[in-house]
Amino acid sequence: MSVKRRKVLEVLAGKCLTPPPIWLMRQAGRYLPEYRETRAKAGSFLDLCYTPELAVEVTLQPIRRYAFDAAILFSDILVIPDALHRNVRFEEGHGPKMDPIDADGIARLSAAGVSDHLRPVFETVSRLRRELPAETTLLGFCGAPWTVATYMIAGHGTPDQAPARQFAYRYPKAFDDLLAFLADISADYLVEQIDAGADAVQIFDSWAGVLGEEEFARFAVEPVRRMIASVRARRPAAKVIAFAKGAGLLLKDYRQSTRADAIGLDWSVPLSFAAELQKDGPVQGNLDPMRVVAGGAALESGIDRILDVLGNGPLIFNLGHGITPQADPEHVAALVSRVRGRR
Repeated sequence: MSVKRRKVLEVLAGKCLTPPPIWLMRQAGRYLPEYRETRAKAGSFLDLCYTPELAVEVTLQPIRRYAFDAAILFSDILVIPDALHRNVRFEEGHGPKMDPIDADGIARLSAAGVSDHLRPVFETVSRLRRELPAETTLLGFCGAPWTVATYMIAGHGTPDQAPARQFAYRYPKAFDDLLAFLADISADYLVEQIDAGADAVQIFDSWAGVLGEEEFARFAVEPVRRMIASVRARRPAAKVIAFAKGAGLLLKDYRQSTRADAIGLDWSVPLSFAAELQKDGPVQGNLDPMRVVAGGAALESGIDRILDVLGNGPLIFNLGHGITPQADPEHVAALVSRVRGRR
């Protein structure tokens, strides 16, 4: 009997595969009519994240449609502040909101009860590993400390995360304490996902691109390095993808500094630079999500260019950020077909 290969794990170990494995960030989401139907049943967005039956269902939906090589746990990076009692809520048309935290609030943060609060997430992971095809890699994830901290400081998303940047300059000790605290509980969260059945994990630093060089080293690199070291101290075989969106040239030493197995690349990373980064190990990305919306020649040429430049090295094909609600599911099918047709 043939052994089912988890191709994403093979690439994370440094193997070059043709065609490369493929999955998409936010592959379970609003572009799929079946997701919208399940979302309507759930009530609130957080109820969807914390109801294993429903979270499993929406995670499996894109696997049934497209047989992606990886499924990523359906959840949200803000379940961590939610577990810290920051009154997280998702308001239609306004995005996530929570009670802003100050220096005194940071000093009072406690990890007590966080794991219990997140128990439904771990149950979802366990169910997924049982229900997914044997060849499908299961990815867990969390937000990077910097990105999660930006929401905790401002109480909502902002275009350039000025509230968090100002807070970090005015209260450096408190901000460093917040990042270290988030790094430690996020590492615990990833270890529990791995123990529940996740094959690998991804750390999303969605707001890394607003940081200068010195701040990137302190706020983006150091906390992620701390997280990965903590995870590997307990689970030495853990595979980690680190995605620092918008970091550009600062990605040059990001893999070496954080010790990530693979680095995710957003669509603004030039492919010539991506090829240089790939010499040091696996990369993931980096198709512009708008090409999926456009479809046709724009989609095909974008796919072909990435495969021409990166396809002979260790590559996990993905988007440069999450798929958007405007994407046509048929365009996603065409994307998968074209990548898998590569020889």
